[in-house]
This record gives sequence, C-alpha cells and structure tokens, in this order.
Amino acid sequence: MLTGLVCGAVVFPGLFCSFRKMLRMAFKQWTEADVVSVSERLVSSIHASLATATGVTVVTSCENVMTDRHWLVDRFICFGASYMAYDLFAMYLSHYHNQRVKGCSTALGGHSLHTMRAFLVKDWLLVLHHTALLLVFMPVILFLRRGLGDFFVGCMLNTEFSTPFVSIGKILIQLGLENSRLHSINGIIVLLSFFVCRILVFPFMYWKYGQQFGIPLHKVPFHLPLHCNVGNMAIMAPQIYWFVLLLKKAIRLYTRQKSRKAKL
Repeated sequence: MLTGLVCGAVVFPGLFCSFRKMLRMAFKQWTEADVVSVSERLVSSIHASLATATGVTVVTSCENVMTDRHWLVDRFICFGASYMAYDLFAMYLSHYHNQRVKGCSTALGGHSLHTMRAFLVKDWLLVLHHTALLLVFMPVILFLRRGLGDFFVGCMLNTEFSTPFVSIGKILIQLGLENSRLHSINGIIVLLSFFVCRILVFPFMYWKYGQQFGIPLHKVPFHLPLHCNVGNMAIMAPQIYWFVLLLKKAIRLYTRQKSRKAKL
C-alpha cells in the first residue's frame, strides 16, 4: 500500500511539473493560467486512462462479482489516492492563476485564505468529490469490505473513461478550436461515454449482481444492505448533475453554431 502511495505522490506531481515546463516552451504566448490548466488536464487524462485500463482488467477477470479478487485493486486505489490529493492542489492552482488573469483582487495579493475560500466556494462539488474518495471510498475499499466486491470496484474505476475526452474538449477550446468539427465530435463522445460509464454503470452493477444470484433487476435493491444503496445513490447523484451540465453546454454550443451558419 505504501509503495502505491509513494509512487503516486512522485508520478503525478512530476508529470504536472514536466508538462508545465514543456508547455511554457512550446506556447510562449500562453499565460500561466493556460499552462497550469492544460497541464492539469493532461495529468488527469493519464490517471483516467490508467484507472480505466485497471477497471477493464478487473471487471473482465472476475467471474464471481462478490468473491473473486484481483491484485490490481488495492494497489491502484493507493496509487490513485495520491492523485486525488495532488489534483486538489492542481485545481486550486489553476483557479488561482485564472483569478489573477481576470484581475481578481483576492488573487492579485498572492495565495491567502481569501483565494482558498473563493476556490472552495466555486468548485465545492469537485472538492467534496475528491475529499469523499480520499476519506470514505479509499478506507472502505482497503479496510472495511473484507475482500469482497473487486468486480464492483473495477466498475467504479471505469467511470473515469469519459475524463480524457472532457479534457480534450477543454484543451481544444484553449487552442481556439471550439468551433471545429473535431470539437463537435469530441463533444458527442463526451456525452455518450459519460452517460454509459458514469450513469448506466450503476444499473449494470445491479444487473450483474442479480445475474449472479438469480434475482430480477427490479428486486436487486431490496436484497442489498441499505448502506450499499445509499452509497450508490450518493455517488450517482453528482454524476447525473454533471451530465445535465454537459448536456446544457452541448445544446448551447449547437444552437450557437446553428445560428452562426444561418447568418452566413
């Protein structure tokens, strides 16, 4: 476990610093806010790709959804915990530099409790998500589940599949390609992958459990402990919220492009 934590603590900040240096040299016209934002997105994509590869490996290896074990689970959870801690700092740093570019008085004076408070207010849901993964999700997986449910942990890791596409969309906007066909195609992939891997994954897990024990899908929740259903709902709720935000953004973008073409 300690090895995974240490590796993550070295790999993710190391990648972040390396990307910042490379992007500064490659895009000299970019502000520090641009460099930090894209660096954060690139590291996020790498972590998400590793999480997805781990999740697919675990899910396809576990025939019994309750008792089958895979050595990757505990090791990657420790590795990923370091990423969550790093990403909290990276998100704050990105927020700080963006506020400086906008001329916000709280950021112009340097790092302070005011800039930290502004970050927590703006991105409270993401901060809550990361904190819950560190303080709740990680301890439950490592110490409280008694070696059961590696399959379901693998399914949860697969929710990261959409993250690289979200990051690609942000980077394309950074490069001024928000009106390109590539950005439109990527947006469709974001919506589909997010819906399948972050929302449909929950009924899929219930269905697989029902298949294992011969229980119809609609009766599965009544065969599970209350805390399992509550935990799933707590994780799924923000995913639905973020999906609605993505859908609204896609509709706005489509409407804007349609009106621009009509004027031409």
